[in-house]
Amino acid sequence: SPDVSFAELGLIIVDEEHRFGVKHKERLKQLKLSTDVLTLTATPIPRTLHQSLAGLRDLTLMQTAPRDRSPVLTFVEPFDDALIEEAVSRELDRGGQVFFVHNRIETIEAIADHLRRIVPRARVGVGHGQMKERDLEKIMRQFVEGELDILVSTLIVESGLDVPNANTMFVNRADHLGLAQLYQLRGRVGRSHRRAYCYLLVPDRVDEDAERRLAVLEHHTELGAGYRVALKDLELRGAGNLLGPEQSGFVHSVGFDLYLRLLDETVRQLSNDGSQKAWIPADVTLDFPSFLPDDYIASPEAKLDVYRRLTALRDASAIEALRQEVRDRFGALPAPAEALFGSAMLRVIGAALGVEGVLVRASEARITFRADAVPRLKGLSAAFHGVQFQVDVRRAQPLALKLTRLGGAEMLDGLVRALKALVP
Repeated sequence: SPDVSFAELGLIIVDEEHRFGVKHKERLKQLKLSTDVLTLTATPIPRTLHQSLAGLRDLTLMQTAPRDRSPVLTFVEPFDDALIEEAVSRELDRGGQVFFVHNRIETIEAIADHLRRIVPRARVGVGHGQMKERDLEKIMRQFVEGELDILVSTLIVESGLDVPNANTMFVNRADHLGLAQLYQLRGRVGRSHRRAYCYLLVPDRVDEDAERRLAVLEHHTELGAGYRVALKDLELRGAGNLLGPEQSGFVHSVGFDLYLRLLDETVRQLSNDGSQKAWIPADVTLDFPSFLPDDYIASPEAKLDVYRRLTALRDASAIEALRQEVRDRFGALPAPAEALFGSAMLRVIGAALGVEGVLVRASEARITFRADAVPRLKGLSAAFHGVQFQVDVRRAQPLALKLTRLGGAEMLDGLVRALKALVP
C-alpha cells in the first residue's frame, strides 16, 4: 500500500505473478525503478511471457520435479454419477481425499448434497469465500487433518493449499475456466508419491475456444508443463498491450504475427547504441492482387514457407534468388505472384532509401519519404524518367512524389528498377 516505505529496498520477489492485476503491477513499478525484481509463476500471463520471449525480460525455467512426483492423469468427461462414484470410491479405498471444485456459491450446497447421495460413506465439507473466517478455517483444518473425505469448494483452493493426501480432483463446468486457472487447480493434487487424477467435467456441447483450452490441459500432463501451457495460452489469447491495462488479447488492427514483428523491430531499435542504422521497411500498398494462387502452389505448407521466407528477407538480391527458386520449383510466376515479389522488392529497397510508404495503382504511384530522409530530387527525377515515368512533387518536406506512367515498363517493375538504381 502507498503508506509502506522502505529505507533501502534491494530486491522485490513476486510470487504467483499471474494473480496480480495491472494496478498492483503499476504500484510495483513505482517501487522497482532502481531495484532488482524476481517474479515467480507456474503459468505466466500472456503479456509477461511475451515480454520474455521478445527479450524485454529475462526468463529462467525450473523444470526439475520434486522426487517421486508423478504426472497428474487428466480426463475431460461429462458430469456422470457413475464416473464420480467410481473415482471417489477408488480414492477412499486407498485412504485418500478428493477436491470437488464448483465455482457457484448459489448451488454449491446442492452439489454437496448430491455427492452425499452418490457416495454415502464419504464425509463431505463445503468451503467458499463468503463463509465466516472461523467457519472456513474450521473446514480447511478438518480437510487437511483428514477428518473430511471430500472438500466441495470454489476457486479459493486454486493456489497455496498443500494437501498431499488429496490425489483426486473434479472441476465442474471446466469450460468456464481459463487455462492458467485449470493448470493451477490441477496442481493441488499429485503432491505426493501417489498417482493423481483430475477430471474436468463439461457438458456435451462447449464452445470452440473452451474445447481448445481443455484439449491443451488434456494433452500437456507431463511434469513442468506450465511453460508449454502458458505458450498455448499466449497463442490462443494473444500477447495483450505492453503499456495499457490489457494483459492478454490481440492487436486486431495489424494481426498477431505482424505485431510480433513490429515489436521485435522496436526492441532492436531501442537497444541500438547508434552504431548502426535501424532497418525500417517501406509500407507498400497495391490496388491489385499480390499473393500466391492455389492453382500455382497447391501445398499450404510450401506456400506458407515461401511467405515466411519472403517477409524475413532484407536484401533485394536475396528476394530475387527466392523468386528464381520459386520459378524453378513451380513454373512461371502468374501476375499475382509477380506482384507479391515486386512489393517485397519495394519494401526492402525503400528501407535503404528512407521511403516511408509506396502506393501503387494501375498507371500511377505515390512515394512518401520519411522526415529524416534527404533524397536528391535531381537523381530521383533522372531515374524515373529513365523508365518513362512523369514526376510531380506533391510535398517538399517530407518529400512526397506523384508518378505517372507514360509508357515502357509496367508500373511495379518500373518502380523497382528506378529505385534499385538509386541504392548506393
